[in-house]
Amino acid sequence: MQTAWFYEEHGPKEVLKLGDFPIPYPLQNQLLVQVCAAALNPIDFKLRCKPLVSTDYPVVPGCDMAGIVVGKGDRVTRFEVGDEVYGNIQNFNAEGKFKKLGTLAQFIVVEENLVAMKPKNISFEEAASLPVAVQTAVEGFKTAGFKEGQTIFVVGGAGGVGSLVVQLAKQLYRASLVAATTSTAKVEFVKTLGADKVVDYTKTRYEEVMEKYDLVYDTIGESKNSYVLAKDGAQVIDITWPPSNPRALHSGLTVSGEILENLRPCLESGKLKAVIDPVGPLHLCNVIKAFEYLETGRARGKVVISHFSLPYLTSELCHCINGFCNSKLALQKSVI
Repeated sequence: MQTAWFYEEHGPKEVLKLGDFPIPYPLQNQLLVQVCAAALNPIDFKLRCKPLVSTDYPVVPGCDMAGIVVGKGDRVTRFEVGDEVYGNIQNFNAEGKFKKLGTLAQFIVVEENLVAMKPKNISFEEAASLPVAVQTAVEGFKTAGFKEGQTIFVVGGAGGVGSLVVQLAKQLYRASLVAATTSTAKVEFVKTLGADKVVDYTKTRYEEVMEKYDLVYDTIGESKNSYVLAKDGAQVIDITWPPSNPRALHSGLTVSGEILENLRPCLESGKLKAVIDPVGPLHLCNVIKAFEYLETGRARGKVVISHFSLPYLTSELCHCINGFCNSKLALQKSVI
């Protein structure tokens, strides 16, 4: 057994329990990963509050993780035991039920095509903060058909997705002008991400911003108001569902390890940086406190969970666990 956070009914954060949960066995195309860090996303508490997708109880929340491969199925070809990986383990576009074992656990299983090798120059905590947010950020640029030299206005420039949109716009997509909104206390921070202009939403309304932009990228669901910043015929992207403005294009995300792998040069060069809220990383025991903070909507970057109360496994122990997994798989095949 392992330690994990789980819930057996939908509701507020208080339905979460910390307790024992079975350690899974990887299927043929899966990795067994010892989780070293995880990150929380709004989708995690939305799924906990309401039955938005089909799944079975008990449910361990969490999509983002970084950890060490300790076992693998016999059809896995890209990773070896001992590799450090990261990714979003929930494929939102896949048919069937969501995984009931999310990332707020000491061990998880994940398909090999959903993860990538962790860049060596970033920590497990930094890596865990990236997958859902960066996959969402990249998808928005693709949906909009954004081109080099265009201008962009990012609504929510200090958030988990917004902080990456600002960086990607400047460093990868080569926007000629990047503007973003944030609160007074975070103005200087958003400038450090690469924003050429920062609008303090506590002092300035959208209608008072004189410039118009080739893309309005709304990460907080205010497209019903922020659309006024778009040039005539320009795209308005809204990552919330449903968009508050029928003119806006909804952009979700494609869950893929390939997206993460393609961003490796930006991460290793330091052009793209993970943003972890200063309150963290929080201990695994403080998950309810972490959700309480995330649900205020005031987080800067991502809320990250670390300290999973389990020593990182040695390579020898990893191979022992992998051998046990392979024996289990062989037994399952013989029964089938």
